[in-house]
Amino acid sequence: MLPSLKPTITIEEFARVDMRLGVIRTAEPFPEARKPAYKLTIDFGALGEKRSSAQITDHYQPADLVGRQIIAVVNLPPRQIGPFLSEVLVLGLHDSDGHVVILEAAVGPELGSSVS
Repeated sequence: MLPSLKPTITIEEFARVDMRLGVIRTAEPFPEARKPAYKLTIDFGALGEKRSSAQITDHYQPADLVGRQIIAVVNLPPRQIGPFLSEVLVLGLHDSDGHVVILEAAVGPELGSSVS
Protein backbone atom coordinates (compact mmCIF):
# COMPACT_ATOMS: atom_id res chain seq x y z
CA MET A 1 0.00 0.00 0.00
CA LEU A 2 1.39 3.38 -0.99
CA PRO A 3 1.40 6.20 1.57
CA SER A 4 -0.90 9.17 1.04
CA LEU A 5 0.42 12.18 -0.83
CA LYS A 6 2.29 14.86 1.07
CA PRO A 7 1.18 18.50 0.93
CA THR A 8 1.72 20.29 -2.38
CA ILE A 9 4.89 22.38 -2.69
CA THR A 10 5.91 24.94 -5.27
CA ILE A 11 8.54 24.33 -7.93
CA GLU A 12 10.65 26.97 -6.16
CA GLU A 13 10.53 24.96 -2.93
CA PHE A 14 11.50 21.78 -4.77
CA ALA A 15 14.35 23.60 -6.55
CA ARG A 16 15.92 24.37 -3.16
CA VAL A 17 16.63 20.65 -2.60
CA ASP A 18 20.14 20.02 -3.95
CA MET A 19 20.31 16.39 -5.08
CA ARG A 20 23.63 15.24 -6.52
CA LEU A 21 25.25 12.17 -8.02
CA GLY A 22 27.97 10.57 -5.93
CA VAL A 23 29.86 7.31 -5.81
CA ILE A 24 30.29 5.35 -2.59
CA ARG A 25 34.01 5.03 -1.83
CA THR A 26 33.83 3.33 1.58
CA ALA A 27 31.12 1.55 3.55
CA GLU A 28 31.51 0.14 7.04
CA PRO A 29 29.27 -1.08 9.84
CA PHE A 30 28.04 1.51 12.31
CA PRO A 31 27.51 -0.53 15.50
CA GLU A 32 26.97 2.59 17.66
CA ALA A 33 23.81 3.56 15.72
CA ARG A 34 20.47 2.92 17.43
CA LYS A 35 19.08 1.30 14.28
CA PRO A 36 21.27 -0.85 12.01
CA ALA A 37 23.21 1.41 9.65
CA TYR A 38 26.41 1.83 7.66
CA LYS A 39 28.87 4.72 7.65
CA LEU A 40 29.43 5.76 4.05
CA THR A 41 32.03 8.01 2.44
CA ILE A 42 30.67 9.37 -0.84
CA ASP A 43 32.66 11.15 -3.56
CA PHE A 44 30.79 14.03 -5.21
CA GLY A 45 33.57 15.04 -7.61
CA ALA A 46 34.31 18.77 -7.38
CA LEU A 47 32.12 19.00 -4.24
CA GLY A 48 34.51 16.63 -2.48
CA GLU A 49 33.80 13.68 -0.22
CA LYS A 50 30.94 13.70 2.26
CA ARG A 51 29.88 11.20 4.90
CA SER A 52 26.48 9.69 5.56
CA SER A 53 24.87 7.30 8.01
CA ALA A 54 22.48 5.13 6.01
CA GLN A 55 19.98 2.57 7.31
CA ILE A 56 20.39 0.23 4.34
CA THR A 57 21.60 -2.95 6.04
CA ASP A 58 18.66 -5.15 4.99
CA HIS A 59 19.56 -5.33 1.30
CA TYR A 60 23.28 -4.51 1.23
CA GLN A 61 26.63 -5.61 2.63
CA PRO A 62 29.37 -2.96 2.92
CA ALA A 63 31.52 -4.51 0.17
CA ASP A 64 28.54 -4.50 -2.22
CA LEU A 65 28.05 -0.75 -1.80
CA VAL A 66 31.53 0.42 -2.82
CA GLY A 67 31.46 1.81 -6.35
CA ARG A 68 27.70 2.30 -6.55
CA GLN A 69 26.54 5.61 -7.98
CA ILE A 70 23.85 7.03 -5.72
CA ILE A 71 21.73 10.16 -5.37
CA ALA A 72 21.97 12.19 -2.17
CA VAL A 73 20.65 15.49 -0.81
CA VAL A 74 23.73 17.60 -0.10
CA ASN A 75 22.24 20.81 1.32
CA LEU A 76 20.64 19.62 4.54
CA PRO A 77 22.37 20.63 7.77
CA PRO A 78 24.82 18.00 9.11
CA ARG A 79 23.30 15.66 11.67
CA GLN A 80 25.12 14.16 14.63
CA ILE A 81 24.28 10.46 14.91
CA GLY A 82 26.04 9.14 17.98
CA PRO A 83 29.77 9.68 17.45
CA PHE A 84 29.31 10.20 13.67
CA LEU A 85 28.52 13.41 11.75
CA SER A 86 26.26 12.62 8.78
CA GLU A 87 26.64 15.33 6.12
CA VAL A 88 24.32 14.14 3.34
CA LEU A 89 21.10 12.17 3.01
CA VAL A 90 21.28 9.15 0.70
CA LEU A 91 17.97 8.75 -1.11
CA GLY A 92 16.07 5.49 -1.34
CA LEU A 93 12.72 3.81 -1.68
CA HIS A 94 10.97 1.51 0.77
CA ASP A 95 10.25 -2.02 -0.40
CA SER A 96 7.09 -3.91 0.57
CA ASP A 97 8.67 -4.83 3.93
CA GLY A 98 9.65 -1.23 4.71
CA HIS A 99 13.36 -1.76 4.04
CA VAL A 100 15.29 0.89 2.12
CA VAL A 101 16.53 0.28 -1.43
CA ILE A 102 19.00 2.99 -2.47
CA LEU A 103 18.25 5.23 -5.43
CA GLU A 104 21.02 4.55 -7.94
CA ALA A 105 22.05 6.26 -11.17
CA ALA A 106 23.26 4.83 -14.43
CA VAL A 107 26.98 5.04 -15.03
CA GLY A 108 27.99 8.04 -17.09
CA PRO A 109 27.07 11.42 -15.59
CA GLU A 110 29.88 13.41 -13.96
CA LEU A 111 30.15 13.03 -10.19
CA GLY A 112 28.45 15.94 -8.46
CA SER A 113 25.92 16.40 -11.28
CA SER A 114 22.62 17.87 -10.12
CA VAL A 115 19.32 16.07 -10.37
CA SER A 116 16.92 18.13 -12.45
